Amino acid sequence: MKKILVPVDFSKHSEYALEVAANIAKKHNATINVLHMMGLAESFLTKDQTNEVFNGMYFMKLAKLKFSEFLNKDYLEGVTITQTIRNYKVFREVNDVAKEFGAELIVMGSHGTTGFQDVFIGSNTQKVIRTSETPVLIVKDRMKDFKLKKGVFLTDFDLNSIGAFKEAQIIFEQLGAKLKLLFINLPEKFMSTVEIHKKAEIFREEANLDKGSFDKMLELYNDYSLERGAFNYCKELKADIIGVATHGRKGLGHFFYGSTGEDVANHSSIPVLTFKI
Repeated sequence: MKKILVPVDFSKHSEYALEVAANIAKKHNATINVLHMMGLAESFLTKDQTNEVFNGMYFMKLAKLKFSEFLNKDYLEGVTITQTIRNYKVFREVNDVAKEFGAELIVMGSHGTTGFQDVFIGSNTQKVIRTSETPVLIVKDRMKDFKLKKGVFLTDFDLNSIGAFKEAQIIFEQLGAKLKLLFINLPEKFMSTVEIHKKAEIFREEANLDKGSFDKMLELYNDYSLERGAFNYCKELKADIIGVATHGRKGLGHFFYGSTGEDVANHSSIPVLTFKI
């Protein structure tokens, strides 16, 4: 892992993400690209050219000043930082920046407000997740000493998610987390133990995974909802991170029983790592 992208709005939650990214960068000798989307109001585009240029220059200078203050952190010492400022208003363009930079990971805070406008909060975070082809690590709170020991990847054994799962295996290992593959058996989609193992075996064979390692990794858990099951299992395991596969158009819930997958990312108190299917 050599390149990390951190979208920021200069809020404390953006700083939480930057600090985690710095921790990862130091361990992997990686470069961090800090991205700010100015998102200038559409009204600027309707003014005459002189005013448009003036306003653009003003906000660019303001963003650079914000960067100077924001990046003046002790934990960034020794880390190579590049800065990117774009006047983007469509969140899928974060994915374009990630590809342009060659980022292998995006780290972002889940909430926050900016001096220009609300960015990367609530549904906007979901928009970035849904459109990003690069794995996205969502940080909820400050983690001064970012260490991962145990990670959980949610699955319903859909064969379309095999690629996401394999990508998760690689990144979890890079981050130092031992991976558990979690299937949650829900009342409305109840399956017998025999049925679950049969479906799991098909998934394992299609993914070309070693049976012994797969069986040790797999965990089956019964609960009333995906979100509740994920949280209860992670609490019992004392997991440090949750991995979730995403679908570009329909979000986190599409492959997870069609409804509550997004709740995991929205409400989890521990970091969430998303992978696009």
